Amino acid sequence: MKALILVGGFGTRLRPLTLSVPKPLVDFANKPMILHQIEALKAAGVDEVVLAINYQPEVMLSFLRDFETKIGIKITCSQETEPMGTAGPLALARDKLLDGSGEPFFVLNSDVISEYPLKQMIDFHKHHGGEASIMVTKVEEPSKYGVVVMEEETGLVQRFVEKPQIFVGNKINAGIYLLNPATLDRIQLRPTSIEKEIFPKIASECSLYAMVLPGFWMDIGQPRDYITGLRLYLDSLRRIAPSKLSKGTHVVGNVIIDASAHIGEGCLIGPDVSIGQGCVIEDGVRLSRCTIMRGVRIKRHSCVSGSIIGWHSTVGQWARVENMTVLGEDVHVSDEVYSNGGVVLPHKEIKTSILNPQIVM
Repeated sequence: MKALILVGGFGTRLRPLTLSVPKPLVDFANKPMILHQIEALKAAGVDEVVLAINYQPEVMLSFLRDFETKIGIKITCSQETEPMGTAGPLALARDKLLDGSGEPFFVLNSDVISEYPLKQMIDFHKHHGGEASIMVTKVEEPSKYGVVVMEEETGLVQRFVEKPQIFVGNKINAGIYLLNPATLDRIQLRPTSIEKEIFPKIASECSLYAMVLPGFWMDIGQPRDYITGLRLYLDSLRRIAPSKLSKGTHVVGNVIIDASAHIGEGCLIGPDVSIGQGCVIEDGVRLSRCTIMRGVRIKRHSCVSGSIIGWHSTVGQWARVENMTVLGEDVHVSDEVYSNGGVVLPHKEIKTSILNPQIVM
């Protein structure tokens, strides 16, 4: 069984982290975003993953070579020379996706984090016998999104309504699809939207079905949603794999700490924190609702909340970093500095406080 992951381009919404690595390689809960998806696909029976990408494919492939062997899955790239939308990449990768078996293949958006109930989706797809299945998720404010109108009992998709001003439903496209090979015959080799051009045609033929996603869902392609996604992911771990969460007198709520990280005395960590490989958290540090990526040092009595600290950065003694501050790779915040929503590009030293949200170049 095969899968295509829509990797896309420059990851501008997640800068400055994507100035160091392509977006799918940015760490999320102590592993690259895309690895969460690849592991889930492998567990569902997928043996080959195609990455549809138009930016730094060589970086992606060289990084993922090790995981090919560890996970036992083939990973290849299909490179776009121009942006092809969300359907064009399927046409471009047609020869990689077709193997003559007639088996359906998965398509995933690389920004999406969830519990990935892919085996359930395969069963759902086989049961309804249609051409395509999409995963949908419930939202509280459907007027912000394109809504999928469907039959509740069967999942048959009736139509799509873009940002409805009157209530027509509360389910939106979750960016996870299971498609029969016949769908590829509908897609021309040009920039095309699968959501606006392909799915409505399949729905008009009563051959598109939607499965409601159990558990959480989040598009983590920008910092605020990334932090929210971490909270939802850790809450999910609490339910399905609590042994993966860290414990201790210094831990409050849901936290994951890499075994190689060093935690000092008198720290208070949590809720909703991930601490990566080789990090050093010195004495008296307070961390909440944040990601600390590998190789970071947080010095004594500093406080980090609602922020992302990029690889190999340093937060000085008695410093305070909050309000969706994002530090790129190798950023050094001096002692007693305050950052209120600073977005700092890689390889910078911050010696004065950032009192209002701004980009530091």
